[in-house]
Amino acid sequence: MYNVMLMTMKKTKMLLLLCLCAVLPAFLCSCDDDDSYSLGDFTPPLWATVRTQGTAFYLDCDVWGTLWPVNTDLYGYEAVDGQRVITSFNPLADDYEGFDHAVKILSLQNVLTKQLEQLTPDNEEEYGNDPLLIYQGDMCVSGGYLNLLFLQNLPASQKHRISLVQSEEEQLAAAADGYLHCQLRYNTFGDLTGRRAYGAVSFHLGQLPEGCQGVKVQLQSEKNGAVEVTFDLAEAPTTSRQAVDTSGMLLQ
Repeated sequence: MYNVMLMTMKKTKMLLLLCLCAVLPAFLCSCDDDDSYSLGDFTPPLWATVRTQGTAFYLDCDVWGTLWPVNTDLYGYEAVDGQRVITSFNPLADDYEGFDHAVKILSLQNVLTKQLEQLTPDNEEEYGNDPLLIYQGDMCVSGGYLNLLFLQNLPASQKHRISLVQSEEEQLAAAADGYLHCQLRYNTFGDLTGRRAYGAVSFHLGQLPEGCQGVKVQLQSEKNGAVEVTFDLAEAPTTSRQAVDTSGMLLQ
């Protein structure tokens, strides 16, 4: 009977020792993992561009670089190469399989994505020049785009048109001071309801000339009238000021 009890005690001690050996490496790894991210880490809203890769996609974020989404709940998202988005995410790892970061996407909102267009005397009227309500900090230049959030006075029927345009004279002005000169044009078509919703748009600036110092944008402001806003390319990219719902916007 004594021998049976002794054998049982030895087996129990051996089992405990094996369990301790199995748990200890994981414990040591977690203690040394001070530089990793936690599930509680998340970013503010950031501007990014969708890049497709076969049937998958990744994000080229203006601030964080290339992001590989590891979500399993994004299958319903229809990725379009070049689509601009506002996103926030939980960073999980750095230098992940050729990407700057692996991330869990927390929010992903498509943004109206347009190009810089040519302004001529023949098409000036169609672009309009109606005032916009833009708060300070809600317009920036990053990732080769002019990014904009504004409070749209919603139409009753026809979508408003928003455009970034450049005249021939403005093209020549760039050679004089080293800045890309352009105009933010807005056409409400006279269709206003007084109801407001956030609108978002991102304009690709095209191939900026070598040595370009920044972008100068002329626009009509609801609060300040005709203004010119200057963005220096040397400035660090900025984040979107806040998380906003742009699903109610009516823009083209």
